[in-house]
Parts: sequence; structure tokens; C-alpha cells
Amino acid sequence: MHQAVTKPVDSTRRWWVLAIVVAAQFMFGVDAFIVNVAIPTIAVDLHATPAQIESVIAIYLIAYATLVVTGGRLGDIHGTKNVFLAGVLGFTATSLWCGLALSGTELIVARLAQGATAALMVPQVLATLHLLFTDEQRSRAFGIYGIVLGLAGAAGFLLGGLLVTIDPAHTGWRSVFFVNVPCGLVIAAAAWRIMPSAPRRAGTSLDIKGSLVLFAGLLCLIGPLLFGHDVGWAPWLWAVMLGGGAILAGFLKLEHVVARAGMPLIDLTLLADAAFLRGLGAALFFFVANLSFYLVMTLFMQGGLKIPPLAAGLAFLPLALAFVAASRHSGARARHRGTKVLIEGCALQIAGLAALALLAVLIDAPTPVALALIMIVFGYGQGLVMAPLSGAVLSTVKPVAAGAASGMYGTIAQIGNAAGVAAIGAVFFAVDALQSPRAGFLASLALFAALIMICAAFLTWMRRASARS
Repeated sequence: MHQAVTKPVDSTRRWWVLAIVVAAQFMFGVDAFIVNVAIPTIAVDLHATPAQIESVIAIYLIAYATLVVTGGRLGDIHGTKNVFLAGVLGFTATSLWCGLALSGTELIVARLAQGATAALMVPQVLATLHLLFTDEQRSRAFGIYGIVLGLAGAAGFLLGGLLVTIDPAHTGWRSVFFVNVPCGLVIAAAAWRIMPSAPRRAGTSLDIKGSLVLFAGLLCLIGPLLFGHDVGWAPWLWAVMLGGGAILAGFLKLEHVVARAGMPLIDLTLLADAAFLRGLGAALFFFVANLSFYLVMTLFMQGGLKIPPLAAGLAFLPLALAFVAASRHSGARARHRGTKVLIEGCALQIAGLAALALLAVLIDAPTPVALALIMIVFGYGQGLVMAPLSGAVLSTVKPVAAGAASGMYGTIAQIGNAAGVAAIGAVFFAVDALQSPRAGFLASLALFAALIMICAAFLTWMRRASARS
């Protein structure tokens, strides 16, 4: 039975709608980085363990990763406007909850809910842009989207440092979550008044079982990495991780069963595309070394070097701006030179990591300015890779499967981010406890370099498969 179709999309006010949905994306992007800057302060105020600190970031990413495809399909079923509004209001309410949390455990649960609501909100942004911009203005609209995406990181670092330092109304770190509340309410009110109702797609279904199984598998696989240090790496942790691997293997079998009668969470036909799978491998290793880098840098600067939150946040600004600059022209370069540009970006990131390691070895107390100047190299290299990476990974995918492939790419990216925060965070805290923050920092840098080398190897492997197809 087909659902009622709403009136056609009214594009007369589409630039206002663009501003609304991009503002929501900006809020989401800022939130990802603003929390990093506040993490050391949160740890002190809530007496949080290292596991709880990592979980504040990782559980949010796991919830988002497992539900983002479902969020996109809910938009198809109930209309992008309705689900966008639900997502924005939910994100606003859960941000308030995060700011009111009284313990590390409560903050983790609140972040889980926040990640779930983000999975409702974010997929509707691109869906709305696809619906409203079908003419020559499409590239301009997506260009604005890309710039805002890049600037969100810089804004997050700066705002996080400012709020923790200024301590508005004596709210401390809680202000980094409270700031989402007025922003979310304004975005929701504007969307309710201006955003057009989009047509619903008939025949779209949800794979709730698949989402729950994927969430359980990731939690069992990544959770022990988060809490291993707190329980002395007890033997049962490894059994839980093995169970997580088994659940993920069962997830693939479940998806085959679901595919016979409905729409599975992942498009199983894509698993036959060797270039796409290798591209997903490159994306996974790239993102494992993505958010975890910012976490380790923040912990080292604020915990090891005793750099104040504002100075630490400002140290990331040149990196963020270099990332935006690289993103602006990397797409055009990638169209002419293919994956060579991405491999060059990997090489630049490794050079930046090597320079940071050298600085940490040679100088006892590197200044924020010295760290910032070196991080420019890393940020520029990261921008060269991240901006064109999704296009390169999806290059061999047929247009009919583009949406499903994009969903898989986004899920893998967030799984990589969560796994990186858990695994490399665990290494940093373990080495820090045994030796020093500097030793933990150097061990983490070595892991980042190895992960980016593996990413480059997968990109080369992907290029060979693309040439044969």
C-alpha cells in the first residue's frame, strides 16, 4: 500500500532552506570537535576514568554510525522535513542532558542518545540539497556545504577553548553542550516555518534488526578497548571482543536473510565490487587515525604540557584552516590526477606526524605556536585526502546504488572514528600510566603513521582494481 505523497518541493526559498540545513550540519560538526577541547576539564570535574573519557566520544560515534542509514530511510518514509525537525529537537534536548550530567556514566548515556538523534538529523541535510538543487546552482550549493563542513572544525576548537576559559555563568565544560540548545531551537523554528515538505518514497522499509545487531557487535568489539585499562585487561574482555566479531559475522548473514523479503541495512550487491571494498578499507584506516589524533593532541597538550584550554584550542586553528584550503582545491586535482593526490595527502600527514615526534623528542616543553605550525602540514595533508576520498571510493559504484554506497561509506567512517578513539586512546593512557604523557604521545604518533601508510596501500590497491574494471 502506497503512502500519501506530499505536495511537490517548493524551491522558491531554497537558499534560506540551504542556510537552515547547513546550520544544522555546522552545529553537528562543531559538537564533534568542541567536546575534544573540553575533555580534560570534564575528566577532572566528573572524576571520570580514562575509559569514561574515551566513551564520551566513542559511544556517540557508534550510535551515529549504526543508525545513520536508518535515519536516512526514515526521511524517505516520513518526509525529510519531519525527520529533520525530530532530529534537531532531539539533538537539542540530548545536548541539554549532556550539559546537566552529574557523572561520567550519565554523560556517556546522554551522548549515546545524542548520537542517535544526530543520525536522524544529518542524513536529511544532503537529502534536502539533492532535492532542492537540480540545476546549475547545485555545485554552488554543495560548495557552500563543503566550506561550512570544514569551518566547523575550526569553530569547534576555538569555541571549546573560549567557553571553558570564560566559564559563562560558572557552567564550565557544560557550556560546550548548552550552546547547542539556543542554536537548535532557532534552527528548528526556522525549519518548521520555511523548510518545504518533501515527497515521500513508497516501498522504503527499515532494517531495525540489522541496526541493533550492528550496534551490539560494535559495542562488544570496541567496548573492551575502552574499559580494558580500568579492569586490568581481564581475560573475559578478549572473549567479549571475540563475541563482537562473531556478532558482526552474523550481521552479514542476517542481511542476506533480510534481503530476500525487504531492504537490508547494506546493499549486498556492493560487496562484489572489489574497488569499492578496497576503498572502504582505505576509508576505515584513514578515519581510525582521524578523530583519535585530535583526542591525543588535546590530552598531550592539556595534560602533558599543561597548556590552557584556550591556547590548546587556538593551536588547532591553523590546522583547521589548512584543512579547509586543501579541501577547496583537492577535488579538482583529484579529477585530473586520481588517487595520486590522496596518496600525496597521506605522505604529508606522515611528514607532519614525524615532525611532531621530532619536536616532542628534542624540546621538553614545545609551545602552542610551534605545535600549531607543524600541525598545518598534517591538516593540509588530511584535507587533501578527506575531501575527495568519498568520491574516489564511490567512483566504480553504479548510479542506482549511489545512495546505499554513500550510507555504507558514512557508516564505515564513523566506525573508524570510534575504533580509533577506543584503540589509540587505550594505547595513550596505558603508556602514559607506565611511563609518561610524552611516551604515550610518541607511541600514538607511531600508530597514526602506520594507519595512514595502510590507508595509502589500500588506495593503491583500489586504483589497480578500478583500472581492471
